[in-house]
Amino acid sequence: MTMLTPRTPTPLAPPGKGRRERKAAELESRTRLAGERLAAFSARPGVQVLQEVDASLGGLTHAEAALRLERHGANVVAHERAPRWWFQLAKAFWNPFIGVLVFLAAVMWWQDPADPGVVILSVMVGVSGLLRFWQEFRSGRAADALKKLVTTTCAVQRRAGSGSAPTTFEVPMDRVVPGDMVKLAAGDLIPADLRLITSKDLMVGQAALSGESLPVAKADTRCEDLGPGVPAAERGAGATDPVEADNLCLMGTSVTSGTATGVVVATGADTYFGSMAGSLVGERPQTNFDTGVRKVSFLLIRFMLVMVPVVFAINGLTKGDWDEAFLFGIAVAVGLTPEMLPMVVSANLARGAVAMSQRKVVVKRLNAIQNLGAMDVLCTDKTGTLTEDRIVLDRYLDVHGDEDDEVLEYGYLNSHFQTGLRNLMDQAVIDRVDEAEEVVVDARFSMVDEIPFDFARRRMSVVLDRDRVVGGPGRPEHVMITKGAVEEVLDLCTHMRDRGETVELTDQLRWHVARIAEDNNRLGLRVLAVATRTMDGARSTYCVADEDGLTLVGFLAFLDPPKADAARALAALADKGIAVKVVTGDNELVAARVCEDVGIDVGPVVLGPETDSLDDPELRALAARTTVFAKVNPVQKARIVRALQADGHTVGFLGDGINDAAALRDADVGISVDTAVDIAKESADIILLEKDLSVLEQGVIQGRTTFGNTIKYIKMTASSNFGNVFSVLVASAFIPFQPMLAIMLLVQNLVYDIAQLATPWDRMDEEYLRKPRNWDAKGIGRFMVCIGPISSVFDIAMFVIMWNVFAANSEAEQALFQSGWFVEGLLSQTLIVHMIRTRKIPFIQSRASWPVTVMTVLAVLTGLYLPFSPLASSLGLVALPAGYFPWLIGVLLAYCTLTQLLKALYIRRFGTWL
Repeated sequence: MTMLTPRTPTPLAPPGKGRRERKAAELESRTRLAGERLAAFSARPGVQVLQEVDASLGGLTHAEAALRLERHGANVVAHERAPRWWFQLAKAFWNPFIGVLVFLAAVMWWQDPADPGVVILSVMVGVSGLLRFWQEFRSGRAADALKKLVTTTCAVQRRAGSGSAPTTFEVPMDRVVPGDMVKLAAGDLIPADLRLITSKDLMVGQAALSGESLPVAKADTRCEDLGPGVPAAERGAGATDPVEADNLCLMGTSVTSGTATGVVVATGADTYFGSMAGSLVGERPQTNFDTGVRKVSFLLIRFMLVMVPVVFAINGLTKGDWDEAFLFGIAVAVGLTPEMLPMVVSANLARGAVAMSQRKVVVKRLNAIQNLGAMDVLCTDKTGTLTEDRIVLDRYLDVHGDEDDEVLEYGYLNSHFQTGLRNLMDQAVIDRVDEAEEVVVDARFSMVDEIPFDFARRRMSVVLDRDRVVGGPGRPEHVMITKGAVEEVLDLCTHMRDRGETVELTDQLRWHVARIAEDNNRLGLRVLAVATRTMDGARSTYCVADEDGLTLVGFLAFLDPPKADAARALAALADKGIAVKVVTGDNELVAARVCEDVGIDVGPVVLGPETDSLDDPELRALAARTTVFAKVNPVQKARIVRALQADGHTVGFLGDGINDAAALRDADVGISVDTAVDIAKESADIILLEKDLSVLEQGVIQGRTTFGNTIKYIKMTASSNFGNVFSVLVASAFIPFQPMLAIMLLVQNLVYDIAQLATPWDRMDEEYLRKPRNWDAKGIGRFMVCIGPISSVFDIAMFVIMWNVFAANSEAEQALFQSGWFVEGLLSQTLIVHMIRTRKIPFIQSRASWPVTVMTVLAVLTGLYLPFSPLASSLGLVALPAGYFPWLIGVLLAYCTLTQLLKALYIRRFGTWL
């Protein structure tokens, strides 16, 4: 006998590839090796499997179990652990733009420790990081609270010693070891990978692994061992895929009905589930948000690296005071930097998270909100998302495919009177019959005997006494009602019911009724046949041999019905520019039927194995033109997501199963539900408390609003700051004194930035929310260059006015010049918020929210008051003459008018604004 040793495969990632590709290769390698090991266990007789794992039917002794637990470790899979709070806090400050602000603050402190700008920048950095940290920390705790383990123990058969009788114990699932004999019953979670040794009427729900909504039958022997009675299509199931193996039960699945005993062949990381989980921990791949923020940050840094040295050089050369030029250069760097960007982004995301929590959405990672708004492709499983995640009786048909109440009645009698645990289809039949009809049926029939379902026959029968109450002449009749797989039941039928008459089932009619069943199968329905046999009531017991000479009554067809609001929700997502692709582990017929019912244009359905032979460019082309993928395994799901991303899409993935975890992690935004398995929730960025696409639609709108307000701030501030620096550049070249003191530049920036704190509460135009929005660093740079210099035109106009009209043309009058430009610059910067925040005409076609309006009014009043305030002298400002203000109003009106005109030209030329 050979002991089973723990084997965790080493990563077989190809060298020279990126981290994401290596992770994908590692996942594929792990699952393939785990699948091959399990397939080998499936192919061998149970006795040989017991020998290989050094186990016996009586179970391990307690001493053996303890040794194996020490050798193999606890039966747990790798999972994402929440980072320590201090690491999460440090990560909240890890941002290229925050680095720039810290650098500027350090230089200012080195130059002058008392500089108020140091405090201002430090506060901005601190608030931004703390806001992000607190929101993500709080959301992480909320997500952890959603993790609820259905059961923590399982029934294991063990012995006190080698000569002792076996006893069944409830053992914590993490203490299960290879070689344990596990007892399974309805409602149990499968604690590890098991090879079945015995089973009775076992049905297992595998939706978490395979995506198939209906439970599947399992047995202690393979289909091909059962002989010619099993359809050819099902022979050899599971030869390569352990999920499909008839005699394997895998960790993460659950028992819906029946009982079984299985020997544990793999635990923890060596299970099929564990092979996937091990590759899903660690650093997450870069998302659309991460890439976008990095590009925009470095764009603004590049502008700074170009403009600041030029301003420094021109000031030093023209004024001759290099120390003052250095200080002014630092002030320009601060002025050019949207220093509130990290804070505004964090405030936007945090406000979005709060708003989404009110819609029953938990945001685990704040960046996911923007990714949700940018999403233009949503990949989703069908079960529970497009469908209700329950089985209903869709139709009851006679042998010609027409609805027939007699078929429903016989189907109900079979399901109602069976004494075993009813499966989901039995319950669906019972639910279809009215309560009043149930009372009548109970009065007309009584139970005589039943022949239970088993895996070999794939059918079950009940025998009823038809005349318990009504009575009649002669001996009472017994009626056998058989319900089961179409091929098995049809093989036992010699007659059929045809419009109230019983006729012989000829070969031609047999072909006809088989086609009726096949046609319904092609519609994605699960079809069962119903047949009867009438016998005299002389006996009280019946056996399998009596299931012969049956009369076919008709068919029962089941499905997981589409949600009532799924079609509307999909139409709403399409209206928002989001293409929905269904990526499911269920079969192609069911997937196509559901998709058609909810209005998805199905087209050719691609099966998962078909993608394995394609290289990356071929898969990208296939993914672009395919709407429905079926029979897809976890590795294939993740690869489809990456192919769509490589084609330039921002991809969301909605899933709740073990088989969805890799795709959830690779997607730009992973979306799961609170009822999902733990690994799916850990891999997700967003958790829906309701598995509802309409909730997701609201999240998309919130994401686009959040992104729109962020882009608003960046474009408004970056273009305005660029215009200011451009004005400084011009003034420095032609004016013999500083056009504005460094402290004035900092205060002007501070007042403007404080006004921008209301940006997260602004509203977005409906037109903006209809399309996915993405980071566009080139577009922001173009906006800065095209729109920024507009303010410089009017800054220069104000220079001319101050120089010529108010004679502020000497060093003695430089304070008046600087005060005039300070007020005009601040007011133009503030008012332009309303011009840039919308592509429409401000105040008329589009109005800002009241917080934005209030803050801009306060900023304007502050700018007008400062030259007359007690702070004026410390800031270097002087009171402005009354004649200045008509000129100011004229300049501002001209500025707004020209900006609106150029806005229309910009939109016409580039087709975009925000």
